[in-house]
Amino acid sequence: MNLRRKLARAMSRAIGDFKMISDGDRIMCAVSGGKDSYAMHDLLVDLAKRAPVRFSVVAVNIDQGHPGYPGHLLRDYMASRGHEFRMIAEDTYSIVTDKIPEGKTYCSLCSRLRRGILYRVAQEMGCTKIALGHHRDDAITTLLLNLVFSGQLKAMPPKLVSDDGRNVVIRPLIFCAEDDLAAYAAEQAFPILPCDLCGSQENLQRKAISRLLADLDARCPGARRNMLAALANVRPSHLFDRGLWDKLGLEVAREEPGTENLVDPEGDDDPSNSLVPVTRLLAGLS
Repeated sequence: MNLRRKLARAMSRAIGDFKMISDGDRIMCAVSGGKDSYAMHDLLVDLAKRAPVRFSVVAVNIDQGHPGYPGHLLRDYMASRGHEFRMIAEDTYSIVTDKIPEGKTYCSLCSRLRRGILYRVAQEMGCTKIALGHHRDDAITTLLLNLVFSGQLKAMPPKLVSDDGRNVVIRPLIFCAEDDLAAYAAEQAFPILPCDLCGSQENLQRKAISRLLADLDARCPGARRNMLAALANVRPSHLFDRGLWDKLGLEVAREEPGTENLVDPEGDDDPSNSLVPVTRLLAGLS
């Protein structure tokens, strides 16, 4: 199966499973200039030509005022292919570098500012959905970040409504693997725009978790794929959220047929057990 077909199938599954696109939608495709958003835009434009529902796609990029930002590469790319495109100039770079002390991570404030701009512009342009390029690896990295650093069992929702209720955000690539997107971007020779702000910081917790996942996947092939599957295969009665138990009317957990091959929390520490390398990897985060 070629890359385009593989990615298109994964994207179509996400769109179908979570009813991301409706007839008549005008979708703002947030294109940062990175491999993921380029691929998302390319696949959505192609889907719009053959989907059973009618929708349109407009690419939007935010020029955040980074010194030397090569926005012309993105403008030229969109113009050469006749895509509807708009670039928004907003100097969030100065705000972020002024508010965040040197050595601290910029991502949180930068993403909040960028999201606020996208929300506003989506309303101005009459867009009904905002598409973001987060993929499978982003979702499971977020899951581990919340587990390790926030004490929450939470990943990325494939579809959400903004706090003010005016914007719907979708993540069509949520079932797509980052390696496949990187290969597709190279195959298509997208003109990648580097991130010279948060992308240049090596001490990010997200990067540490990403390295852990890569090592884990090398030791336990299929780990990332299984983690994605786990997000769609939840056993609420085996979690400790009392509020969730109350909402679901649960009073006691019950054994489930076919669970005899699952991980035994009381199992021994046989060195041949594949969980042993995982505990060593997690120890490296403390």
